Amino acid sequence: MSTDVTAKSPAPAPPGRSGGAAGDGLLALVLDGMRRNMRQYGMLIALGLIVVLFAVWTDGDLLLPRNVSNLVLQNSYILILAIGMMLVIIAGHIDLSVGSLTAFVGSMAAVFMVKQDMPWPLAVVLCLAVGAVAGAVQGFFIAYGGIPSFIVTLAGMLIFRGLTEIFLEGQTLGPFPDGLQKVANGFLPEVGPNTNYHNLTLLLGFAMIAFVIFQEVRDRKRQQEFALDVPPAKLFLLKLVAIGAAILTLTLLLASYKGAPIVLLILGVLLVGFGYVMRNAIIGRHIYAIGGNLPAAKLSGVKDKKVTFLVFLNMGMLAALAGLVFAARFNAASPKAGLNFELEAIAASFIGGASMSGGVGTVLGAIIGGLVLGVLNNGMNLVGIGTDWQQVIKGLVLLAAVGFDVWNKRKVGS
Repeated sequence: MSTDVTAKSPAPAPPGRSGGAAGDGLLALVLDGMRRNMRQYGMLIALGLIVVLFAVWTDGDLLLPRNVSNLVLQNSYILILAIGMMLVIIAGHIDLSVGSLTAFVGSMAAVFMVKQDMPWPLAVVLCLAVGAVAGAVQGFFIAYGGIPSFIVTLAGMLIFRGLTEIFLEGQTLGPFPDGLQKVANGFLPEVGPNTNYHNLTLLLGFAMIAFVIFQEVRDRKRQQEFALDVPPAKLFLLKLVAIGAAILTLTLLLASYKGAPIVLLILGVLLVGFGYVMRNAIIGRHIYAIGGNLPAAKLSGVKDKKVTFLVFLNMGMLAALAGLVFAARFNAASPKAGLNFELEAIAASFIGGASMSGGVGTVLGAIIGGLVLGVLNNGMNLVGIGTDWQQVIKGLVLLAAVGFDVWNKRKVGS
């Protein structure tokens, strides 16, 4: 008895199906990469959607070159504070004093430069030293005194606010020297031939694109050397294209107005410097360790008290820098300066991916969170939303960001 078996050839694919399958495969890779890195990309996508929303709502006014420059200048001091606050939160602490310390350093700067006619570069160095000392004192009580950071920095908030009133005698003091004003309000100088763009800004933008691509490729190779999971090549290439397009767009917008603000360069240096420290330096890994699991970090030999002390010393210096930028931008020191700055910096950190329990967050995330708040403020002002509703909307955004973090951790845990 024989069995007749006939081989059946597969049916040919319909015309055009292969291209659709390739597109579906790329989309699947993108969605899978977003799902695996939701904490990292979630707020970046939200920032893009907010920009698109207000760009449409304001008939393109949000993305006018002049408004983009103002957006950078208006939020520079909050972004500086957010970088330091992110490190504090990663370490498992909180700092409520940065707004008052910002005002206090601004008052000291006014006394040095306006009343005592001190050269502004020397006054800047002294003000940064004052901020470092203030942060170190708070860090000492927290790290070596064992007092919770909430209590120490709450006391610092009251002390620095009172000292600001004493130094300024309840009055606004100014103006500041032109050199300091240019740091907060100035732009890079014009160089080269007339190209209808700011040449130096274009050069810096292209250099930044090359640096970011080099950094991303190097990090990917390093992860592959240690047999760590890396995104698929197509998704990685798509990420590089998106980053390059975003930097190029910002560069062209700034270059078509007055060029890059000087304070943007300061932010860029802080972003690259602190980003490198948190990714590659030993102190950065120790900050993550004490915030993620303090007992395990101690058993591993991490000097948690020293790390905590340095984190708050750094926060004090950045608060001083933000105070100088804020005072120079408005060309005066005021007793009411810095109000709610600490809340803005904390909100930017949590929106940017920090965790309430510590041990999680990135410096870039702090910048993204600050930009989310900055674009919201700017966009709502352009469309005429009142300050009362602005507070409500920003509160809902913060609640949604933290709620998303809690939901994401539960999902990963399950």
